[in-house]
Amino acid sequence: MPWAVSAGQLARVDERPRPIPPPQVQLAEGVSVSYSAIYRSQPHVRTVVDFLGRNIAQLGLHVYRRVSDTDRERLTDHPLARLLGRPNPMTTRYRLINALVQDIATYDMAVWARIRPQDADNDIGGLVRLPPSRVRPVDGTWLEPGGFEVTGSSGKYVIPRDKAVYFRGYNPDSDREGLSPMETLRGILAEGYQSERYREQLWRNGARMAGWISRPAEARDWSDKARERFRTDWRGLYTGEGPAAGGTPVLEDGMEWHEGGMTPEQAQYLETRKLTREEVASAYHIPLPMVGILDHATYSNIREQHRQLYQDTLGPWLTWLSEELELQLLPDLPDSEGVYVEFNIAAKMAGSFEEQAAAASTATGGPWMTRNEQRARANLPWIEGGDELITPLNVTAGGQASPRDSAPPPSPSTSSRAAVPVKARADGFEGRYEAALRSHFERQERSVMSRLGAVKRRKAEQQIAVTDVFDRERWASELAADLYRLGLAASSAAALAALEALDAGPESYSEEATLAWLAAHAEAVAESVTAATEEQVAAALDAPEDDVQAAMESVFAVAIGQRVTSLALSEVTAMSGFGTTEAARSTGRSAVKTWRVRSTNPRSSHRRLDGETVPLDNKFSNGARWPADSVLDADERAGCKCAVDVSFDI
Repeated sequence: MPWAVSAGQLARVDERPRPIPPPQVQLAEGVSVSYSAIYRSQPHVRTVVDFLGRNIAQLGLHVYRRVSDTDRERLTDHPLARLLGRPNPMTTRYRLINALVQDIATYDMAVWARIRPQDADNDIGGLVRLPPSRVRPVDGTWLEPGGFEVTGSSGKYVIPRDKAVYFRGYNPDSDREGLSPMETLRGILAEGYQSERYREQLWRNGARMAGWISRPAEARDWSDKARERFRTDWRGLYTGEGPAAGGTPVLEDGMEWHEGGMTPEQAQYLETRKLTREEVASAYHIPLPMVGILDHATYSNIREQHRQLYQDTLGPWLTWLSEELELQLLPDLPDSEGVYVEFNIAAKMAGSFEEQAAAASTATGGPWMTRNEQRARANLPWIEGGDELITPLNVTAGGQASPRDSAPPPSPSTSSRAAVPVKARADGFEGRYEAALRSHFERQERSVMSRLGAVKRRKAEQQIAVTDVFDRERWASELAADLYRLGLAASSAAALAALEALDAGPESYSEEATLAWLAAHAEAVAESVTAATEEQVAAALDAPEDDVQAAMESVFAVAIGQRVTSLALSEVTAMSGFGTTEAARSTGRSAVKTWRVRSTNPRSSHRRLDGETVPLDNKFSNGARWPADSVLDADERAGCKCAVDVSFDI
């Protein structure tokens, strides 16, 4: 083939485009179905395709103008914004984008026709979706179709290429049309089809008791009429949908029933259906928990997979669609210099309202919404005087960072005291604790799974003891060393922050004086955590033999997810309380400490402690010296966000 030196020559290399075969997938010999029939009949395909369409369509589609590298302007009255906001008088933006994504997910192509209503206020007018099953690219070259043949009830009509918006995916053999994922899923869809068909036949024709019947050789001769009568009675009573289907069969002439056939458990119907959904989800790069497969899902990893969905799964989709809209629509619209389209993914990636409100309050150093603004969010009417921004006195006069901070309530004994701000917390250490704990549990999992495999080979017929796979002494020792190292750094950081808030020099604080307590605390926590893990490993070993490995994987999935987050939080809380009280003690001044609840949903036992004030060297009423103290039960420490405030005589 000669080299082409221009686009025109390249297009003439193959002037006659290859005909596109009908979009069908062969599921069995003599059974071919269209892509749309697969969408209608295959629940797993529809689940995944609908998921993609709905999650992309719900995102706002905004139009911007780039003012500079660091600034942009949102355009709400630009022709493209109006066109996408109302594609045509009978279609909303959501329906158009939802159909676009589902067409691409099913056919790997989608076509919009450009229409020109009489009241159009731009150079395009409107957009109408054309069902891919009725559209066929025609004419043009092997690089680009010249138009689209639309088949309707009254015949065929060809829409020129410049009157259409054409989306298509990647096809290794052509740039003219995409390649439907249904082709790639042909094998798994065919397997699912055969499984469904077999199950339907089994329930329709098979006996509810799978097996066969033998008749003794010494039984009296069986006439054709008697044999046919027995066959008819059997089918009427124990197969299909008869009123006695599933009943207890009554045999005659010494006949015997023999178990046989394939039971639903042996056929693994549930496993097959689950595998099909997993394969379909994988083909579209969707995290499994997003489509209802929750085998190894935890609260923490589902949140991360939700972020992954909008970053890694839907991110490429959004970039592709945005660039296609810019390429095919903007050149025909006025005032389009520097204009671009962007899906509002930030709305889905942002935290909850509570998280955003807390961050905004801290960042601004005060309230950021008026009462009427909040009432409008709750669909309540405007009130007079509600447009003033109220700033609490603890922010304007108390010198605190945000209205969420609080000080101990005044009392006769503490009214002349100055409180140490809550800033005396080991900020920034949660991530370090999480990394260390995650590494600990990952090493533990590798060791346990390796030992489990070795013991299984050695003890094929014997019960596996927890001591065979879990070295409690080793893991407690390793975890204690990690907690001691981090505890020293975290408590020192909290102590220095407290001393700075008191305008006291760091020289009064001695890390050496804290080492003994830190070592004892690390050992106590490590022993408690390791004992809990050992119990969970033992419970996994007690599962049925075929489920042991899955149960063990679940133990460490929870450990690496939920337990890591909870342990890291409680350790930072404990080290913050310890460091703050040690710093206060090192000053030699008379002081008291107050328990403060920081969670929006605290334990009832902690809620009762909120505001309780005791002398610095005393214990609170629950026996703890500060929140998350190691003397508390593991349930009282887990995920604790409370803090301790210290007050001094002026």
